[in-house]
Amino acid sequence: MLTLLRIGWMNLKRDRVAQALTFLLPILFFSIFASVFGGRGGDSTPRVSVAVADEDRSEFSGRVIAALQKEKALRLRVDGDNGSVLDRAAAEGLVRNGDVPVAIVIPKGIGESFGQLGFSSSGPPIQMLADPSDPIAPQMVQGLLQKVVMTAAPDLVMQGGMKQFEKHAGALTPEQRKAVDEWIPTLKADAGGTTGGGGTAGSGGMGIAVTVVDVMRNDDRKGSLISFYAAGIGVMFLLFSSVGGAGGALLEEAESGTLERLLSTNIGMTGVLIGKWLFLSLIGFAQLTVMFLWGRVAFGLPLFSHIPGFVVMTVVTAAAAAALGLVLASLARTRAQLSGFSTILILTMSALGGSMFPRFLMSETMQKMGLLTFNGWALDGYLKVFWRNAAVWELWPQVLVLSVLGAAFLGIARLLGRRWELA
Repeated sequence: MLTLLRIGWMNLKRDRVAQALTFLLPILFFSIFASVFGGRGGDSTPRVSVAVADEDRSEFSGRVIAALQKEKALRLRVDGDNGSVLDRAAAEGLVRNGDVPVAIVIPKGIGESFGQLGFSSSGPPIQMLADPSDPIAPQMVQGLLQKVVMTAAPDLVMQGGMKQFEKHAGALTPEQRKAVDEWIPTLKADAGGTTGGGGTAGSGGMGIAVTVVDVMRNDDRKGSLISFYAAGIGVMFLLFSSVGGAGGALLEEAESGTLERLLSTNIGMTGVLIGKWLFLSLIGFAQLTVMFLWGRVAFGLPLFSHIPGFVVMTVVTAAAAAALGLVLASLARTRAQLSGFSTILILTMSALGGSMFPRFLMSETMQKMGLLTFNGWALDGYLKVFWRNAAVWELWPQVLVLSVLGAAFLGIARLLGRRWELA
């Protein structure tokens, strides 16, 4: 028994991949999931980008915007791409394009109405333009908006409240009026210094009226969400199948001597790799197509209304995945080694890139790390196609990155493949 234990320890000591699977991968996954789901409060909460269109230009709206800019949980945007002040149309465009998940529109006349009526619901409501693909951001921004209205303009709250009191309960006495007039400047001086919470989200109770508008106006939101899950799972398993196919195509042929015979012909190593890449790309395209067709048949995924964008994204995604599979197969010495480190790489990329859970749940740092992964760019492209109804030409950033990655992977695989030529 001691001999068996010693042999097992020696085998594990020599196998770096087994060590990584045993000790590194669980810690890595624990760290990712703990960062996403275990640290949602405090400094770990991701900042939300918010566009603000101020149509009122009043003292009240200026104070609200200034208070929102001080919130650490928000990253405010008040200017357009050309430096112009945002209006409602420009703010809605930012939400629809995915630049920000939420935009706040402060309507004209709300400052005057607030000063006269306070929190009365008869005034024009603030509009919140939301992208429902991120359900957390609108709720968070709405709560902070209620808070800053209470803390940024307490003097205006008091003025409106006193006017409503006098309207329904009678005029103040001169002494009462003097006391109120002396107190209001003190409230104004202290505005924005309070850090406590204000009213609750929504238009009921104590709080300013807020109307949430779904700017995506997606008639088939459920189907569009299904497409996100289909893309996330499909891309992850595409990587596994590409690595498995590439390993069978290269490592097994090298072990059986088939690769040596191929290299002795005129096709050469470059031709072998291109042929394998084309085959794996076609299989990957078919794999994703079957996945989305099943989503269409079983869950109502809106595939046929997005065929052009789907075809473009699937072609570049399958091609880049096939090239990555060839790199990993060329790097490995055995099938066991390939299976080990490819599992670590693919699962890590899938977790960071959004295949396992949406990236908006992650911290800012992790969201940026997700853009370093293959999955992140592929999923962003599919999200544009099925959720934002983007035209084909609007997919150029994702297509460009995935194409460059595919070309780079092919070049690396060719360099690594020289070991078979020199053997």
